[in-house]
Amino acid sequence: MEAPIFAVCSTAPGVTALLGAGVDCRLYSFGEAPEKPVKPYVVWSLIAGSPENFLAGRPDADSFTLQVDVYAATAAPVLAVTKAICAAIELRAYVVRWGATDRDPKTKDYHRSFDVDWIVRR
Repeated sequence: MEAPIFAVCSTAPGVTALLGAGVDCRLYSFGEAPEKPVKPYVVWSLIAGSPENFLAGRPDADSFTLQVDVYAATAAPVLAVTKAICAAIELRAYVVRWGATDRDPKTKDYHRSFDVDWIVRR
């Protein structure tokens, strides 16, 4: 089971205008981007997840908490991408935490982190 963050974001016009569309969308899973990625880009990873269990029968949904991290060479694209991703997913999921807004110590890229809770029906 997986939260459909890539499927939702890679087809949302606001996101694709900033990150590319379809398989070329710069939204990477497992918290890992390719070496020297085109900026801006986003990585996401699963923080926690669980099936919605019942005493009788199979679960009908799964809950996921995702951490989303946005990176860019300057601050403005980080904020624009964050806004676009939130607009794309907020009708299906909830932003539940605004995290760090800082700069990566190695690359000096600007960074914004936030968490998303997603319930996915099976």
